[in-house]
Order: sequence, then C-alpha cells, then structure tokens
Amino acid sequence: MYDFEIRHAPDAGGHFDGFGGKYAAETLMGPLAELEAAFYASWEDESFQNERLRLLQQYVGRPTPLYHAERLSREIGGAQILLKREDLTHTGAHKINNTIGQGLLARRMGKKRVIAETGAGQHGVATATVAAMFDMQCDVYMGREDMQRQAPNVFRMELLGARVIPVDSGTATLKDALNEALRDWVASCQDTFYIIGTVAGPHPYPLMVRQYHTVIGQEARAQCLAQFGCLPDMAVACVGGGSNAMGLLHPLRDDDIRLVAVEAAGHGLDGDAHAASLAAGRPGILHGNLTYLLEDDEGQIKGTHSISAGLDYPGVGPELAAMYEAGELELEAATDEEALQAFSRLSRCEGILPALESSHALAAAMRLAADMQPEQMLLVNLSGRGDKDLDTVVKIVEDQKAAGQTP
Repeated sequence: MYDFEIRHAPDAGGHFDGFGGKYAAETLMGPLAELEAAFYASWEDESFQNERLRLLQQYVGRPTPLYHAERLSREIGGAQILLKREDLTHTGAHKINNTIGQGLLARRMGKKRVIAETGAGQHGVATATVAAMFDMQCDVYMGREDMQRQAPNVFRMELLGARVIPVDSGTATLKDALNEALRDWVASCQDTFYIIGTVAGPHPYPLMVRQYHTVIGQEARAQCLAQFGCLPDMAVACVGGGSNAMGLLHPLRDDDIRLVAVEAAGHGLDGDAHAASLAAGRPGILHGNLTYLLEDDEGQIKGTHSISAGLDYPGVGPELAAMYEAGELELEAATDEEALQAFSRLSRCEGILPALESSHALAAAMRLAADMQPEQMLLVNLSGRGDKDLDTVVKIVEDQKAAGQTP
C-alpha cells in the first residue's frame, strides 16, 4: 500500500517547474541545507521509515477508512461520493501525518525544541502532541484572531504542554503566525526544529510535507481498488496552503483521474473578502517560495477572509501552483455560506461533522457530483472533524435565528 519513491521531485534548487525555491535569509541557508540532507537520508533509511509507519499505524490510527456516503449520494442524485476519513486520525485531522514525520526527523537531528505556526489550530495540536510524546519543548505561534475562533484548540495545545504565542501583527491570522515562526527560527535554529504545517515555505519543506502526507492518497488508491475494483473518476480536496490536497492528489497524478482543488471564496470572488490564491492571485514570493499569492499592485500581501481559519492564507503551495499552470489541476471555489450548508448537510445525512475546511471541498464535490453519472465515483478528502468549529457554527446559527432566518 505504501510507496517510498519520490515522484515528481523538484529540481536541485527546490523548484517545481519554476515555482518554489529557497528565498530565505542568509542565516537560514545553512540550516535549510542541513535539513534537506537529513530529510533525504532519513527517507532512504529503512529503520526510520519502519518507525514512522509503526507510529502512523499504532498511534495515529492509519489506515483511515474509505467511506461510501450512500445517503448523501442518493440525495445529490449523481456520482457516488466517497470520503477519505482523515477526521478519524488521532487529533482529528490529517496534520498528524506530517508532524509524526517531522518530529522523528527533529529527534534524529538532535533538536530539543520544536516550533510551529497554526491557523485552525489542528497543526498546532498535532505538533504539541508529537512534542509531548518525544519530550520536546514546544512553542506554537497563532494569530490572535484565530485564537479567538479556535479557542478549544488553544486549550488542547496548552494541555499538551505547548506554549501558544499570540500574534497581533497584520491580520492576526495564519500568514502572520508563519512570519513570526520564521523569525524565531532565524534566531534559534541551532537547537530548534521548525515544523511547518503545509506544503509551503522554502525548500525542502514543500517536498517534505508532501511526502509525509502521501499516505492519504496511497491508502485511498488501494482502498478504491479493493472495495470497488476501480479508481475514482474525480478526487477533490480543499486548498489553503495545500497539505491535505497534495496528500490526496499527488499519488493520483499519474492515473486518469480528474484532480480538483477547492479554494475558499469567502464572501465571493468579486471582492477581496476571500482566500482564493489560484483563482484570483498571481505569482510572487511569500514565506520563502515563489508561488501564486494574493497581492496588490504595489506587491503588498492582501488581507484574506474565510470562515475557515485553516484556509485563511494568501498563498498556496508551489507544487499546486505548478500543477495548476500545467493544466493538471481543476479549480473550484466555495463561499462561506456554501461551506456552512455542506457542513450541515453531511452532519444530517451521514452523522459526520466535518471541519469547515473540509466543508469547502464537500460543497464543491456535491455540486460536481450532481452533474456526473450514478456509476461514477467522486473521492473527497475529509481532512478533519468539525468539533473545533462548533463555536463558530453555533454563533452563526444563533445570529441567523436572532435575525429571523432559518439556519
């Protein structure tokens, strides 16, 4: 089921068809080179891979199930909708796949402290979880805006022994948390390992995070063949930075499958209150790599908006940008309202509360499935569970009721 071959690798400079690279402070060039060498050496080390797989199976709970959402499929009336249940992992989201890998690498490199950035809080929780298991000091940077809308995850991180450091600069969201984490790493790289949570940042992070997440797509591919005797016609994932999308879509790139990325349309793509970097952005440099991002005519990063903290990011992983330009990736978007409707519909149809990030993928998937045939299959990465988003959803429902609207 699991394959360790590195396919579609970047060039020596970390570029995927021109996107990516290593645009970082001079003081980080040495640590990045050390990290790259350590990653490649570990990836070829059988004992490292055996330990990683052992933890993924015995600690994380892999493989996660592939679930046929039969009632939802009947109600939609089109393709059969399959859910890759990353919400059933330990910590409740796909992020733990990556933090297990990077945590093991940090231990291998002799680092005693780890740092991370987080938006929705799931990567922060996953990093704090691994740090607790490996007895490492852990600091997590989180925008104050995100801390308010993801308070349960802040509490979880603190229970796990992490220090959550609020970030008030900029829009006080994910972009700003990543800025602060990079500043910390510049000053502390001798004893600190930076566990980046998505397929962004300077090389080798986009490659490294992608490789740790390919277990998602590798499992889904094998499960589709075992359960249905064929591969899906389409695979759909939400995209902020893009870790869950690359985890699902990358192992399917060489198959005859339509690959779909769903961005956060916020209040609509006709304004600026969204986080759709591919649909409305252009190439530029952010957080150490060249990719598609949201910037104004002066090159300043625009503010973003999404009901989902995990998608509220003004850029996208460079490999996804390369896939989009190459025509390998179809692009969809879902508004806040569409994501909320998908959240409610899956909850009531299947008894599954999805994360608001995953709800964007579901919203687009239901729209696409309706135009497909009943014998076709559409695979959705259910990247996380919705417990963390209940405060956000409850507030919206209460506001709707107060306004005399039907939630």
